[in-house]
Amino acid sequence: MTTKDSIKQLTKNNNVVLFMKGTKDLPQCGFSATVVGILGKVGANFLDIDILRNAELRQAIKEFSDWPTIPQLYIKGE
Repeated sequence: MTTKDSIKQLTKNNNVVLFMKGTKDLPQCGFSATVVGILGKVGANFLDIDILRNAELRQAIKEFSDWPTIPQLYIKGE
């Protein structure tokens, strides 16, 4: 399974997925922290994926979405 396949499975099998710098408990950039804060205020249960731990994942998520920046939020696969 490729990294892009893994991303597709994660976004398909979880209602809300946030690919971010850091974790929901310890965001590592302001944009990631802002998204975590918003999701927390609306009471969203979400899976957080730290892209800083894996360079291959960091590049693959950008290619998967055709979007160059992080964080990236997926809701029901989109």
